[in-house]
Amino acid sequence: MQSSIQSSAQPLIDPIRAQAHLHHAWFLGLQLMIASREGPDVMGDWMFRLFRRQHEEKFLSSFRKLGLDGLPDAVACARYHVLSNNIGGVGVEFMPEHDRKAWVRFRYPRWMYHGPTICGIPVEVSRGFLRGWYAHNGVSLNNPRLGFVCVSEDMTGEFGLCGYFREFDHELSDAERLQFARDETPPPFDAASQPAPPPDEWSVERLEKANRNYALEYLRNGFATLVDVIDRERVRDHGRRAARLIGLQYFAETAAMIGAEDGGLDAASDYLMRMLGGMGDEIVAAPDRQDQRTFTQRGLRVVRGLDGDTRTLLLDCWLDLWRGALDAPRARVAAEIDRGTDELVWTLRLR
Repeated sequence: MQSSIQSSAQPLIDPIRAQAHLHHAWFLGLQLMIASREGPDVMGDWMFRLFRRQHEEKFLSSFRKLGLDGLPDAVACARYHVLSNNIGGVGVEFMPEHDRKAWVRFRYPRWMYHGPTICGIPVEVSRGFLRGWYAHNGVSLNNPRLGFVCVSEDMTGEFGLCGYFREFDHELSDAERLQFARDETPPPFDAASQPAPPPDEWSVERLEKANRNYALEYLRNGFATLVDVIDRERVRDHGRRAARLIGLQYFAETAAMIGAEDGGLDAASDYLMRMLGGMGDEIVAAPDRQDQRTFTQRGLRVVRGLDGDTRTLLLDCWLDLWRGALDAPRARVAAEIDRGTDELVWTLRLR
């Protein structure tokens, strides 16, 4: 008899959280892979394209969902960055100065460079996402006087990413939409002024899913934009290698997060089905056979809505995340994966 794991029918907070952790780590690992193999200029170009794509896809729609319409643009933009980042698990604080000037400060540990990753990321990354997202807010809001002034960055050895949105007295040129002012400091932090999403609309499970999806979107858009910077086959090579290393490195940690064991074939199958259920996909197990375990994964959130080369590229690399994880236990497990239109059939056997 077949058994089915439906994400909507069972509490899957731990696997959702583990998926967020794993995909976050893969995004960081991919950044380090590109920085060390391709260099800082490629990283800066990639981050600019990635954050501009994220901005164009998410900014205005999320802006309205967060209830920021009607506020002064500088204040609304600063509140947006605090709300959207905090929902995704990123610590950012809001310090309004007046209606035309409002500060944001990212707190450590930085989500984008968690742990020792921060030591391997070039400053071009910071410049790329500042140009790609922050400098484009005024354009998206049809306010040519709105810009962003950066007063501190991470890789420069200052006090971390900090700056303010400001509505100037004149229309800004393209070059003026991002400015630097190293001699300024933010106003004091006021806990009472921090925006927060409505608690009745954001349950623990919804927040965990948002955290997972936050990491996933960086990877989905990251692969889609990286092929505009370097050759697709180099992207595939870097993406698969980073995925495999992260799968190996994070198996023990994610297994502990979901209460899975380091054992044989049954343990590996249990780990993989529970983790993949944390993606929100449907997992249907076939009857056990002595030498193998088979299940079907339906939904494929990781590539949902993607098509063509981007879908194939991302899925190729993503599958190596799990091949790496299955090689990490003492009893190594091989995975044969049959791909359907919107499903995967996994067959696991001991090596």
